[in-house]
Amino acid sequence: MVKHARALAAASMMMLAMAPLSAGAADRADHPTDRAVVYHGAVLIDGTGAPPRSGLSVVVQGERIVAVQPDSAPAPAGAERVDVSGLHVLPGLIDSHVHVATPPDAARAHAHMRRWLYSGVTAVRGMADDLRSVSELARQARVGEVASPDIYYAALMAGEGFFNDPRTHAVTAGAVPGQTPWMQAIGVDTDLPLAVAMARGTSASGIKIYADLPAEWVAAIAAEARRQGVPVWTHAMVYPATPQEVIDAGPDVMSHACILAHQAQPPQDRPQSYATRTPIDRAPFLNGDNPVVQGLLDQMRDRDIILDATVWVYADQERAVADRPGARQPICSGPMVFALTRQAYRTGVAIAAGTDGETPDADPWPALLQEMELLQNAVGMTPGDVIVAATATAARALNQQADMGTLAPGKLANMIFVAGDPSTDVAELRRLVFTVKRGQRFVRSDFTVPSN
Repeated sequence: MVKHARALAAASMMMLAMAPLSAGAADRADHPTDRAVVYHGAVLIDGTGAPPRSGLSVVVQGERIVAVQPDSAPAPAGAERVDVSGLHVLPGLIDSHVHVATPPDAARAHAHMRRWLYSGVTAVRGMADDLRSVSELARQARVGEVASPDIYYAALMAGEGFFNDPRTHAVTAGAVPGQTPWMQAIGVDTDLPLAVAMARGTSASGIKIYADLPAEWVAAIAAEARRQGVPVWTHAMVYPATPQEVIDAGPDVMSHACILAHQAQPPQDRPQSYATRTPIDRAPFLNGDNPVVQGLLDQMRDRDIILDATVWVYADQERAVADRPGARQPICSGPMVFALTRQAYRTGVAIAAGTDGETPDADPWPALLQEMELLQNAVGMTPGDVIVAATATAARALNQQADMGTLAPGKLANMIFVAGDPSTDVAELRRLVFTVKRGQRFVRSDFTVPSN
């Protein structure tokens, strides 16, 4: 299959000192100029988990933050002054688990991308799609052709059996599932150095190890990816590779707190392939910390493996079948994944905010806001720690911590300004006034939900 892949590889409230931007103008905003902009008077929540601080100004030049300084400090000569007194400023939000092209639909993707940005999301991690489409969407986002967060994305590797999944056919249309550089079937004949190099050739930011691979292949892929400097992103169970075997392989990020629960099942009850998954018995996880899962979480904390918990998607799946008697239940219930994520949080595992799904197109806000509210209200994380999960930790999940995730000199000017105080309740993020992404402003009041 690698030979085939080689061939394919060749192939509002405050408009203040800001001139208001119409929605169309915002989407076509010019690239930032060299003129400095001073955002003066906001309360700063820097994304590190530190308490909010007042009396500070954020100075932006071009795409970057050049200073965080006292309001009383002199501004650069000729700087634009934007009075944001009374607002809270945070790093732009990051969704660590989205899908933008399964299957490809550019119009719908653009609508989601625009909603993300106008809701304060300045970066996302795409977790396996048709990368022919995603790479173009990412280019459009990066150069400002469309209003969008920056998109970082994964190339997928899985066992041959997974490529019977109809989603793999949808994202490789015109090619053979498992035999493309962005969706590779891995087996005994695979040239792993070449396979990883081909994945890198898609401009993917990481390799996602998904399903139907034994432990030795998970470990081999992870080792080769590390050798070539590629981040390793995995499901928490790769079927048949168990959560413990996934941890042993040393990934950077593991997705889905839910499926850590497989480790606590008797070995004979664990699914041996992705297609044979069945709902997990909820009882061992709802009445206090599970001791088997605790062993996994201790290792994840000690090895600094990030948990991309994705609590919203399981709660959403449960809601979807609640009024359908006899419908197949999701692998985990909402309360079960809340309990597992709560246990991870208490253990000190780094948690990133990711959704793995979206709210209906008619909803004015994306799923990330609900994910954050669930992390606070159902999991029990403090508002400050939820903010870190959607900023600094999510930036690490994307391997972009050098450029984003906190507000500091040298970082990208990715910021959101809100009328409330999200450090007391993350629901206050719904009082967003405007977003700054790479130095450009996008005013929330300019956003309207498209009508069908």
